[in-house]
Amino acid sequence: MTEKVILEKIKNIVTPYVQRKEGLENFDEKTDFLTDLKINSANLVDVILDVEDEFNIEIDNTSMEGMLTAGDAKRIILIKMEN
Repeated sequence: MTEKVILEKIKNIVTPYVQRKEGLENFDEKTDFLTDLKINSANLVDVILDVEDEFNIEIDNTSMEGMLTAGDAKRIILIKMEN
């Protein structure tokens, strides 16, 4: 799975939780879930659960705390998929 495909899947996962739709227009690795997309912290947990389901991985609490941007999410997904 390419990094581009992973980013597209992340975008699809976060879209239902986005409060600031303009943030999706330039979605890339630098997109911040909290500031750019205005995803609240409760919905961020839902995003994590959806990522786990989509990629068939388990994200530990330490990794979860570091998943603030799309790039962070992609990096963590790649690491977890290797294990």
